[in-house]
Amino acid sequence: MGRIFEKRKHKMFARYAKMAKTFTRIGKEIAIAVKLGGSNPDGNPRLRMAIQNAKASNMPKDRVDNAIARATSKDQKDLEEVVYEGYGPHGVAILVETATDNNTRTVANIRMYFNRGDGALGKTGSLDFLFDRKGIFKIEKGSNNLEELELELIDFGAEEVAEDEEGVYIYTSFTDFGKMQKAMEEKSLSIISAELERIPTNFVEGLNEEQQKEVMALVEKIEEDDDVQNVFHNMKEG
Repeated sequence: MGRIFEKRKHKMFARYAKMAKTFTRIGKEIAIAVKLGGSNPDGNPRLRMAIQNAKASNMPKDRVDNAIARATSKDQKDLEEVVYEGYGPHGVAILVETATDNNTRTVANIRMYFNRGDGALGKTGSLDFLFDRKGIFKIEKGSNNLEELELELIDFGAEEVAEDEEGVYIYTSFTDFGKMQKAMEEKSLSIISAELERIPTNFVEGLNEEQQKEVMALVEKIEEDDDVQNVFHNMKEG
C-alpha cells in the first residue's frame, strides 16, 4: 500500500485563506447537494458532508440554513460543476474545479488568468491523468488504533490511515468515497470533514524560489475567483 500521507502532507483547509471565500465555497457545495438530493440531510449523504465541512470551518448555522433555503427556491439558478485544465509557468499542470451559473463568464475569466500568468488553458481531459482523485475523511483522534481502524475499513476502500496533531485521516479512491462515508456513519465514527482531493501522480521539481512564486501567484489569482471551488497543481514546493 502506498504511503500517501508520507508523500503529501495533508493540510486540511489550507487553501481557504479567507473566511468569506470559504463560506461562499461551502454555500455552493450545499446548493449543489440540495439540487441533486433534496434538502433533508438524513436522506442526502452529499448534503451531510457539506454541512459537516461547514461546521469544521466554523460557518454559522444560520448561514448554512440560509444556503439550504436558497437552494430550494425557484429563483435560485442551477450551478454547473466544470473542471478546467491548463499549464502554468514552467510546465506546471493546474486543475481548476468550478461551480458556476454562467459557464461563458467562468471560462473567459479562467482563460484570462492563465494567459496573464504566463500559462495556457488546455482541453478538458488533457491533464486529468496527472492526478489521482482521492477522498479524504478527517475524524477525531480519540482512542482509535490506526492499524485496527485501517483493517476495519479496508473492505470499504480505505487505502491509507494516518494521523497528525489535528486528527485521523482516512484516504480512499474517488469511486469508494460514498461507500466509505456510509460505512463510517454505520460504525458511528465522528466525521469532522470530508474532501475530494486531486493528488499529483508526478511532480514538476527543481524550480527555484522565484519560479515557485510565479506559479503560486497564478494559483492564488485563480482561487480568488468567486466561481472557483478548488485549485490543484503538481509543483513540488519547498
